[in-house]
Amino acid sequence: MSFKPLKIGKYEIEKPIVQGGMGVGISWDKLAGTVSKEGGLGVISAVGTGYYENRKYALKLVENRPLDAKNFYSKEGFEAIVKNARAICGDKPLAANILYAINDYGRVVRDACEAGIDIIITGAGLPTNMPEFTEGYPDVALVPIVSSAKALKIICKRWKGRYDRLPDAVVLEGPKSGGHQGFSYEDCKKEENQLENLVAPVVEEAAKWGDIPVIAAGGVWDKNDIEQMVSLGASGVQMGTRFIGTFECDAHDNLKQVLLDAKEEDIKLMSSPVGYPAQGVVTNLIHLIEKREGPAVKCLSNCVAPCNRGEEAKAVGFCIADRLSDAYEGNLETGLFFSGTNGYKLDKIISVKELLDKLMNGE
Repeated sequence: MSFKPLKIGKYEIEKPIVQGGMGVGISWDKLAGTVSKEGGLGVISAVGTGYYENRKYALKLVENRPLDAKNFYSKEGFEAIVKNARAICGDKPLAANILYAINDYGRVVRDACEAGIDIIITGAGLPTNMPEFTEGYPDVALVPIVSSAKALKIICKRWKGRYDRLPDAVVLEGPKSGGHQGFSYEDCKKEENQLENLVAPVVEEAAKWGDIPVIAAGGVWDKNDIEQMVSLGASGVQMGTRFIGTFECDAHDNLKQVLLDAKEEDIKLMSSPVGYPAQGVVTNLIHLIEKREGPAVKCLSNCVAPCNRGEEAKAVGFCIADRLSDAYEGNLETGLFFSGTNGYKLDKIISVKELLDKLMNGE
């Protein structure tokens, strides 16, 4: 099967593969810029930009961590990442992933527009007011992430009624993705919620609003998976974890090694201060948390609204901003390492160019 380009708003993605936005610091300038350069859609994660280039763009630090959302989601850091990605990919389409659950969501969306991002992808909640923050930037394409046809219908009705616009595409994420899930623990395991069973109803709902392109995500690993999703009606796929296994991935070598060493049984769902189950690799941090011996929760960065300034973090036993940042810096003792369920399949590091070639043409 040969694949058609993926259209998102005014943008055409030559290879219908969206690289998932992974933070902190897994998909920044080098990964996202290279994916876009090679014909996919590179996606910069907006999470933790105050850590970029050794915290150079965080105006205030406490205990060497960015203080409050203004510094954790650094506008200057974000702009520098986009500028450096553009130096790699030129004027090819470039996206940003901005979680709806973060503090300062609206401000960070504006920052992305001002930095020259073409496409904004948002999950971790239903972004019912997303268009509000891109006023004045009509060319910026908006892509919500959903986990059901019902969620897409809610977003379309709200956007159409309030803003007279619709999503330029939608990412449908099943429960095999890395990081936060759009399902409860129990629902993640249900057959009807598996990606292959979600695509058709979401494509059907998307068609009612004018054939919104559906991008399937969560557990997509190789060309066979892409062909399956396209045959079910998807216009493209989003893949995160597999891009960790590339030379250009911005993650620390230790983070990549955690995935290379992981076995299938090491990748599990865990509680998160964000309020959704999260999928990752069981490492030393998880064992510490289970014994209630994890690092102290201080909520310096005030990263996500559902955490309620550290209250939820204390309940689950870890601060997600600090632990993801530790993983970005290669700290194997206290780092939190997210992965999709197929992460154990990573067995070597290759180039983005080689990976995209494998995905388009097969092994």
